[in-house]
Amino acid sequence: MDGVTAGLMREGQTFTSHGRHFGVRVTQTTRMEVLRPFSYFRDVMVDGAFKYYVHEHHFAAMDDGTRVRDEVRFAAPLGPLGRILESLVLRRYLTALLKWRNQALKRVAESEEWHKYLDEPAKVTTITSQPGKIHVA
Repeated sequence: MDGVTAGLMREGQTFTSHGRHFGVRVTQTTRMEVLRPFSYFRDVMVDGAFKYYVHEHHFAAMDDGTRVRDEVRFAAPLGPLGRILESLVLRRYLTALLKWRNQALKRVAESEEWHKYLDEPAKVTTITSQPGKIHVA
């Protein structure tokens, strides 16, 4: 496994994730490009299946908790065929994946489960995800 495998990420560091999407094993290496603790970070794909993939995470304190807003910009490879895939499949799939991920983050943050990630010594974990399903090994 390349890049950061334990602890909190810092600006400039990379991590590699592995997943299975549409029955295909996918690997993506991402760099933490900008980090403003407690309010914003941007990660950018440096190697993976997309032509480009930029994910911005915005956080704002609210009276009843924290508002989280994701902005994703991406392009599929393969020129015109990639653009067709984006409009027919990828936009909906990525939206569903982000909703699933945010629900999982909310569950962890609002329970005692967050201790598992910040208090215990970290170990390398393989997560295979798709909307509605997760497998952790």
